[in-house]
Amino acid sequence: MQHERPVSRKPKWATDFITMPQYNKLIMGTGDREIQLYELSSLEPYCQISSLETVPLRLDYCYTGPDECSILYGDSQGCVNIILITSVGETLRMWKKLPKIENVPNIGIDNAVLSQNVTYIRWKVHQDWVTKVKYFPDICAIVSTSNHEASSLVIGCVLPSTNIEQQMREIREVCRDGKAKRALSNNNGSPQPRAPCDQTVFNVYKGVMTFDLSKQHNLLVTGGMDRVLRLWNPYVPGKPTGVLKGHSAPIFYLFISSEENRIFSVSMDNTAKIWDIHDQICLITAHPKASLIRGDMSACLYSPSIKALYIAADSLALLSLRTSPQPQGHLIVSHMEPVLCCGYSHEFRQVVSCTEGSVVKVWDFDTGSHVFEFGGAHGQSAITCMTFDPKGRRLVTGGRDGILKIWNFNNGQCLKILKKDGESNEVCDCTYLTVHRNTYVMSVGWDRRIDVYSDSPDEPHHIQKPQPSWQDDLRRGHIEDILCVAQCPPSLLATSSYDGEVIVWNLVSGHIQCRFASPLQPDCCHAQGMDTCVPSIIFLRSRALHAKFSSAACLLSSGPTGCIHFWNVLNGGKLLANFEASRFQQLITKLAVTKEDTSLYAADQLGYVYVYDIKTYALGSERTPPRAENYWRAHTGSITGLQIVDDDQVLLTSSIDCTVRLWSADGDFIGTFGQRDNWSIHTPSSWKHPAVPYEILIDPLSMPAHRILEGETRVSDVNNADNSEATSTEQKSNSPSKLRHPPLSFSDTDIMEEMKTSCYTEEHGKRLRHEIFKHTNKPPNHGGPKAYHTLKYFDIVDTPAPCERPDLSLAGIDPFMSSFVEQELAEFQ
Repeated sequence: MQHERPVSRKPKWATDFITMPQYNKLIMGTGDREIQLYELSSLEPYCQISSLETVPLRLDYCYTGPDECSILYGDSQGCVNIILITSVGETLRMWKKLPKIENVPNIGIDNAVLSQNVTYIRWKVHQDWVTKVKYFPDICAIVSTSNHEASSLVIGCVLPSTNIEQQMREIREVCRDGKAKRALSNNNGSPQPRAPCDQTVFNVYKGVMTFDLSKQHNLLVTGGMDRVLRLWNPYVPGKPTGVLKGHSAPIFYLFISSEENRIFSVSMDNTAKIWDIHDQICLITAHPKASLIRGDMSACLYSPSIKALYIAADSLALLSLRTSPQPQGHLIVSHMEPVLCCGYSHEFRQVVSCTEGSVVKVWDFDTGSHVFEFGGAHGQSAITCMTFDPKGRRLVTGGRDGILKIWNFNNGQCLKILKKDGESNEVCDCTYLTVHRNTYVMSVGWDRRIDVYSDSPDEPHHIQKPQPSWQDDLRRGHIEDILCVAQCPPSLLATSSYDGEVIVWNLVSGHIQCRFASPLQPDCCHAQGMDTCVPSIIFLRSRALHAKFSSAACLLSSGPTGCIHFWNVLNGGKLLANFEASRFQQLITKLAVTKEDTSLYAADQLGYVYVYDIKTYALGSERTPPRAENYWRAHTGSITGLQIVDDDQVLLTSSIDCTVRLWSADGDFIGTFGQRDNWSIHTPSSWKHPAVPYEILIDPLSMPAHRILEGETRVSDVNNADNSEATSTEQKSNSPSKLRHPPLSFSDTDIMEEMKTSCYTEEHGKRLRHEIFKHTNKPPNHGGPKAYHTLKYFDIVDTPAPCERPDLSLAGIDPFMSSFVEQELAEFQ
């Protein structure tokens, strides 16, 4: 900086410098008892404060408030000097216009303190030169050090504590002199020491050269001539909490990285060390020969943003820290509990996911980063369903407590509570709908009724009740729990229930338009005990809204053994076609169609996603099963959320395996929300593809089934059979695949026999199956009763010995379920 000085300026010894970023200035102390300010961008002199009492050895700066700051310096007399400035911009501009000395605008400290915007304080703190001074706004205190053992480190206040006598003396001095030359001084002009109550003094052997303080860890670290690092509680000066030895030269620099729980230390011999705060051990030592650092050290700085250490000696060295990531295992999860629903907000381009633990998380769709979350949305009850308002700005959640809530999901504020009087049962699904420019929230669930709530901005009540039920709903509605609801503007609504019934309603009149029951496959075994629930229905709106498609199928519903049924609802309601979508005959849990209703996405209980071309299927006389365009395994558990983002050609999925994922429309894996690395939705190179989730890769159901792997044949036999197999590929593609370890299928007869041998009665079995399914809400597996497979999901059922009480582990079930099962088992005794 000094080599380009004008001829009229003499060279000066720079003692220390610090930046003033809010005002784009550089502050430098000189050996001529000056504090100089430079333009940070051009290093041109701006102004200077001269005629200081002593040489400023160590500098610090702190922005204390709007247009307020403090400049601190420690001097050769052991004093801590504080210059408090208000209206900083105006004050600096005024100093800029003052007469120049050596071509630099100059003001003496005596004249500077006469301004109403400047307060000067000088404390006598140490008996030796100040080696470092720093202001910590977190504790509103100044920490200064010296090599004098009795005052090695002092934590003190900026202004003295309240003292009436001192204040009266200052008032008299101000009245006599206008403004005191010094804010705090004795009558003879010497600096005044702080009161004992205004400072904390640490005594350290051979003094302190450097230090750092972390409010987060409540930790003070000191180092000095004795080559030892000491760890202190900043409020307990008597004895250090830890001593770290290892340096062979005096400690020159210290830095605490609170985020990484590390201490960085550098000694005068250019050796750098990294210490662990909790274990108090040295992790890394960087020797100067290995770092190629030569010469005497003059400055040192650690940059947390780039994780690098700068060391200035004969040359400037940059030591980059490359740390291994913390071991996270191979499994990446989005939540700590099963995810029961998810959705995409077009307005904010955000994904919202809700869990069994009543936690709502908001994710950035374009990068996968976590934006916001809030818990306890429905108390201790799980969130079972969700939807957005028509503008995508508000979130509606439904829970097992039977309550609907409307949220501002960007700050977690509950805007409205929608609930019925009296006891409420679980809400299974909800949707927003618009009728005659009026918006409503509709919910269905275990109450077996359709509840409609008006969503009017003029509604003054925070807690809102539903409108009266439709008469057809009361007299002729569902007789079992309603699992799903779907709408097709302007006037169609469909609901499906646990017993396999689908009812189509007229939204305007509230009357039933048609109703039908899901058929069973002709070749289905154990038909009497088969689960016939319909967990998902969806309209093909492009067909339902055009008169030319009046005879075509416009409603899809999932059915038993992985089937999907296509219904015509405009001519009385009838089944037009169906096909088996799941290659493993698993229940289809979610359905989604593209914007033009050309492709169908179906998800099953094993976590597979299937894509079918339905552009012409069930349209007129077309009954040939649709062509499977693609299928892949997206999760290891049952899929609970499936949504197509048509604008970006992306598929959103969620599952009870605690993950929420994004896939391209072709099944390329983009990423899991919650992973460490972000993606760019429009940059395929940032996706995880061609990788697949690790847990899917190692899951037994993902393993290929082959005769060689099973040891049934030799390689030569398979090679000879390749030609014959190639001719039958077309036929096999439409037949159900076999799992390497297919899930067990049980009939009601099997379960009843097991109960009889286990001292269960048939009535007890029915009650236990029904109640456990309701309080766990886990969809049943293929072929068996609800309760048995729900118990199998929690691993709490096993084949008991005859006439013995089964050994049931209740881990993983909510408290209500635990008490219920214990009560049931007590009755069995």
